This record gives sequence, C-alpha cells and structure tokens, in this order.
Amino acid sequence: MENKKCFCDTGLLFENCCGLYLQNNQKALTALALMRSRYSGYATHNADYLLETTYVSERQYYSKAEILKWATSNKWQKLEILSFTENTVEFKAYFLDSNQKPQTHYEFSTFKFENNAWYYVDGKFE
Repeated sequence: MENKKCFCDTGLLFENCCGLYLQNNQKALTALALMRSRYSGYATHNADYLLETTYVSERQYYSKAEILKWATSNKWQKLEILSFTENTVEFKAYFLDSNQKPQTHYEFSTFKFENNAWYYVDGKFE
C-alpha cells in the first residue's frame, strides 16, 4: 500500500495516516483518528484491528467472521466526517454493496479512552 492515499480521505499517504495504526501498532491519539483508522480497517479487511479497537465489554457482540464478511462484501468508496467531539464521531461511509449498488452507512459513534488507548463503544445508525 506504499505511496497510496489513505482510505479515510485525509489526503495523506496511507503509510503516514491509518497505516501507522493498522500496520505499525501505534495507538490513535483521538477518537476521530481511531474512527478513521477503523474505516481503513474495513477497507483493508483488517478484522483483527477492528476487534482489538472495540471496547472490551462490547466485543462479545461481534465476530471476526462477520466483520470480515461485511468488510470484504463491500467496496469502500469514501468517508465523510459530519461532526465530532472528544469522544463521538458522526460520519457517512459510502460503499458499493455486493451487487455493486451505491450505499451509504450513517453512524453516530461513541468512543472511550481507557488504558492510554481509544476504543469504539457503539453507534447509532440510520
């Protein structure tokens, strides 16, 4: 993925953006950075990262197989950040589904900072 723009639409190179978290085991410094890296996790089919960055008490509601199925069955097109605070991010993720039909995933996500790391807790969807 060298010299490719990051999937999260910051305009930075992947290796200087979400690649730092997905490949180099660095911790996201903000909830927004974690949210962007999780979008890139879906785009790169990195189910392990998505589970690891989900808050511990919430992991029971997700399975690696289901995350991987969702990530690989869609072609991720664009991430649009609508708003954010210290621990929330409102966004739209645009993708093509398995039938190549354009779809939009809207979410208002909540994050928690614990043990020097940010974690995804949950989201409200439309």
